Amino acid sequence: MSSRDWKQELKDHFDGIRIIDKCKAETISNFDQFSEFIVEPAYEALADELKSYGVESKFRKIKEKEVFIAICFPESKDEQFRYKLVILPNSVELKLLAVVEGRRTRRSNFITKSEPFMPGLKTNDILKMDKEEIILHLLDRYRTFIYESLTTPD
Repeated sequence: MSSRDWKQELKDHFDGIRIIDKCKAETISNFDQFSEFIVEPAYEALADELKSYGVESKFRKIKEKEVFIAICFPESKDEQFRYKLVILPNSVELKLLAVVEGRRTRRSNFITKSEPFMPGLKTNDILKMDKEEIILHLLDRYRTFIYESLTTPD
């Protein structure tokens, strides 16, 4: 005779699914909050400063999926560099992917690199970040890309 209660196990199963769905919804809400109050103001501040160097940029959020900024070649409207923060599908906590796309010339194809966004940070730590931390993280990737593209032999 089994000591397991199948009715309790079935109830626990559906309770688990409800918890997962709740966590997913909360994660999307956290991403929306992070994007709206931290990342977008950071991108806006950076875009304003880039103008003083003759560099155009644009940014936007793709609902519940990613928020990105595209930085153009100097004195051009052609995109040279893109930085995206992407929420992974079915995430139950705010773990993001930083995606960098760049190209050396207007005619070359974009090269894409992905990495975890600030690994080790918990959701609360991410939500407490300020826009300067986002700008500095992005600038590290931008500077690395530009320096590599300027010094890599053809």
